[in-house]
Amino acid sequence: MQKATFGGGCFWCTEAVFQNVNGVETVVSGYMGGTTKHPTYMEVCNGDSGHAEIIQLTFDEAKVGFGELLLVFFKTHDPTTLNRQGNDVGTQYRSVVFYEIEEQKQQTTQMIAKLTAEKVYDKPIITELAPISQFYEAEDYHQNYFNQNKNKPYCAFVIQPKLDKFSSDFKEKIKPGMEHH
Repeated sequence: MQKATFGGGCFWCTEAVFQNVNGVETVVSGYMGGTTKHPTYMEVCNGDSGHAEIIQLTFDEAKVGFGELLLVFFKTHDPTTLNRQGNDVGTQYRSVVFYEIEEQKQQTTQMIAKLTAEKVYDKPIITELAPISQFYEAEDYHQNYFNQNKNKPYCAFVIQPKLDKFSSDFKEKIKPGMEHH
């Protein structure tokens, strides 16, 4: 099992998307990349801790490659906005890939170059690339958030459209049985 660690805005959104990817075994929301030890959600939200909201997932390489996960990551958030996704603003929402091995770093660099060359975005990609550091698991109530809170406004208005976009862009990547969620 390999690990991948991504920050693409609010971790409720990224978690919900990657839970649907075939080959992804576990998705854990958490914090990485800051200075505060054992940060709380409030400390991260205030932007004081320096951490990004991230998800760390384990995946089965026989079913899905790191490059495919990167593509899902880049296509389901805006990697051109600095420290911001939609109305979520602050360094905790920065676009970042924390690589575990050199190969992940190379694949990310190549993916950014490819998306840039193909002019997929109007503006430059500003996604940060950093070596993996101490992972702090988020509080229990943040785990599996969308599935437990589907009727909350943020889930309905922000996360559901992302899932709909994921479903139309990545039909072949959806876990069997998840097609109609």
